[in-house]
Amino acid sequence: MKDFNFCTDIMTLGEAKIMSPLKRHTKSGEPEKKFVSDDARIIVDVQMNHLEADLNQNISFDQAGPREKIYFDPSKLKCAIATCGGLCPGLNDIIRSIVLALYHLYNVKTIYGIRHGLQGFIPNFEHDVLDLNPDVVSGIQNTGGSILGSSRGTQDIDMIIDCLERMNIGILFMVGGDGTLMASKKIAEEIERRELKISIIGIPKTIDNDIFLVSRSFGFDTAVDVATLAIEGAHNEAVAYPNGIGLIKLMGRHSGFLAATAALAQQDANFVLIPEVDIFLYGKTGFLQALENRIRHRNHAVIIVAEGAGQTFFEDQEKHYDPSGNVILQDIGLFLKDKISQWFKAKNIPISLKYIDPSYIIRSLPANANDSVFCGFLGRDAVHAGMAGKTKLLVSFWNNHYVHVPMDAAAGKGKRMDPHGRLWQSVLEATGQDAFFTD
Repeated sequence: MKDFNFCTDIMTLGEAKIMSPLKRHTKSGEPEKKFVSDDARIIVDVQMNHLEADLNQNISFDQAGPREKIYFDPSKLKCAIATCGGLCPGLNDIIRSIVLALYHLYNVKTIYGIRHGLQGFIPNFEHDVLDLNPDVVSGIQNTGGSILGSSRGTQDIDMIIDCLERMNIGILFMVGGDGTLMASKKIAEEIERRELKISIIGIPKTIDNDIFLVSRSFGFDTAVDVATLAIEGAHNEAVAYPNGIGLIKLMGRHSGFLAATAALAQQDANFVLIPEVDIFLYGKTGFLQALENRIRHRNHAVIIVAEGAGQTFFEDQEKHYDPSGNVILQDIGLFLKDKISQWFKAKNIPISLKYIDPSYIIRSLPANANDSVFCGFLGRDAVHAGMAGKTKLLVSFWNNHYVHVPMDAAAGKGKRMDPHGRLWQSVLEATGQDAFFTD
């Protein structure tokens, strides 16, 4: 039975009483704008057994989209956007989508860009705000990174909310990963405690695609595109030399979604190593022996390893943390490179090993066409949710629909790839790697 035991109710700031500009500004002869009712729901789990059905475990999400009535008066509303954490393809697309929706759909003219993530709210950092409008965001979807910049690390929640009050912000759009989601949840909780009318809307951002209750995150499609180029290059290098080995390290701190999907997209990989499946180096059924079997059989091999794989090899080493409190991972790519070289040298087997790490190239690139379209939907639905007075939610893509997910349901839980699921089984079928783990 799946662990879908959580509340899906969405918090609101109050009753929405104002007729949406989308309805008021429909011109004569135009088809009437389609609004989404608050009663529209999307089932969370489309697959359930008889027992779950009997227990009525058909939990559902609030469907995203424009509401016929809104909470905020657009003529008096001020909004802010912050991008936090690591860079990701699509950040500028999200910013652009939010600004265009606020400006053109709802006639909101005061939109602030908060520079360098949560630091931008703290006076000591002295970061200026950026006034955002359609002219400022014109063309930014064609550039990588974020025009607002970013930062890592926690900041004082009270100081953030004090800044929101001073700026008279009505809606804050927070774009970031799980750490940002946790911070957004704390901000929303303190806003509720202070009884303020400020909406906090989250847009999940992670190349790793590992946020709970988010089936797809923006930037992932672009990352797969670029990763396949790295795999293709590694394969070309490997087949060009006797006993050639291409080793590619891809992102994935706790999950192997990117490594697995890229492997299926290119299908040149012979081994895929992910955090969800333990790696055993030595012995007759260890990875190094399997790699030797592959080299003896086919004279070349391509290996993909997710950055969070094999961290058990470093358990006796002192842990270090980044400003956001995340453990700084040991470099499994360089570790494997050394172990592979040592193994074949001891066997007196010459190899040509090429190591590729495209991570920072991937992070800072513009979004591809699919991701850009996806960001447009996420940004617009974030605006629709905020204008309707909804708060403490993230906009998610789930079961082929855009939905509102309560921050309480998703924050801090993470999403992992199922080693017994269809995605990983497809990887095993495509690579054939199990065939080389043999006596």
